Amino acid sequence: MTEHTHDESCAVAHGAPPAAEEPTRTLVAVFASPVAARLLGWAADLGYRPVLVEPDADRRAGAAPPAEVVADVKAAGLDAHTDLVVCDHHRAELGEVLRDALAAETRWIGLMGNPRHPGPHIEPLRALGVPDADIARVHRPIGLNIGSRTPAEIAVATLAGLIADRNARPGGFAF
Repeated sequence: MTEHTHDESCAVAHGAPPAAEEPTRTLVAVFASPVAARLLGWAADLGYRPVLVEPDADRRAGAAPPAEVVADVKAAGLDAHTDLVVCDHHRAELGEVLRDALAAETRWIGLMGNPRHPGPHIEPLRALGVPDADIARVHRPIGLNIGSRTPAEIAVATLAGLIADRNARPGGFAF
């Protein structure tokens, strides 16, 4: 019989508490959408404080829990443990929202969208005077490349990509 050794990840998977308490992580989804709802629903299960930023009052009123809902990124409590995902690149507020997120302290900022098309955020940010070095901090595409098509698949790929990035792993099946 071979002896089985456990590492910390294995022990946690079997019910042991993590060895060290992690700082509170926040996942901010910007703009209410089916993808944002999936992201934020699963974010709480993954140890994030879920926050929805929705500038439009009507859309904000219709947003469902489990997230805290705020009107702008300045009210979202951004810090060095915050991952921010923009879930709609067609909104008129895109430039202002990203400008404010880039001005705050965040761990990671990403924008959903097809990588075969020009980034819809670049021109609005340049028009607002955001330097190219800051614009380059916006990740696009986001998530693992798993061929996502549905809101749930996009959310899974995005969350897996954030976890891989936070843990300095490449994602996918490269170990």
